[in-house]
Parts: sequence; structure tokens; C-alpha cells
Amino acid sequence: MSGITVGIDGSAHSAHALDWAVREAAIRHVPLTVLIVDSVPASPWTGHPIAMMEPDRLDSARQAAEEMTAKAISQLGAGRPPSVHVRAVTGFPVTELISASQEADLVVVGSRGVGGFARLLLGSVSSQVVEHAHGPVVVVPSSHAPA
Repeated sequence: MSGITVGIDGSAHSAHALDWAVREAAIRHVPLTVLIVDSVPASPWTGHPIAMMEPDRLDSARQAAEEMTAKAISQLGAGRPPSVHVRAVTGFPVTELISASQEADLVVVGSRGVGGFARLLLGSVSSQVVEHAHGPVVVVPSSHAPA
């Protein structure tokens, strides 16, 4: 699927990214995919995700993402993206966003604004996505205020 894919996690930072992505998809007249990843731990032996068998957890994440998306779209004027799809998956956020970047024209993520040495030590989803994505990435800073 082409268009814009935005990764959200329910935080205020991802809400800014979602607002930006919704407006950009409306301006460009392209589909919008909202991706929420129910993050799971990695196996210390294999590094693969340890699947949590909690289907209600993924459904809750999807429902929260749908509500967040509906709120962002309701704040638009007349122009809206031609289609909006909310996708909830279980896995590693970085891996899922990089995978989504293979089909998206643009990937949008938020930034927690952690900088300097702490960012180097901790890493971040946004910096890893920027480094490994298969196409363009927009990182919406945490100070972003919708116009």
C-alpha cells in the first residue's frame, strides 16, 4: 500500500506525529495507514519476539488507535485523506515500521526529544527508523504544535 504510514504508541509525541500525518495525507490526497505496535519482549537466546497470547491487548491497542485517529481527523476542515486504515500488530516497533516503509511513500514518527549523550546510550525508535527505512521518514519533534 502506498501513501503515508504513521507509527503511534498513544503518547502525546505520537499524537503530534499523527496530526501531522493526517494533514499531510489530506494535502497530498494519499491514503493514510496508522500503525500501532503492541511491543513484546525479545527472547534473550534468539532475539525473536516472545509472543504474548493476549488477544484483548491487541484489540485494546487497535481501539485506542482508532479513537486517536478519529480525533485527529475530526480536527481537519473539509479536506481529508482519501482513506484511512488503522493497523495493529504485535512485535518490535522499529522492525514493524521499517517493514512498513517498504510499501509506504513516507513514514512519519514522533520524537520524544531526547538528545545528546542520553540519545546515544538509549537509542530511539525514530532514529533507528530514519537509519534503516526503505524510503523517506519525517520525524515530528515533540515541540510540534498543530497549526
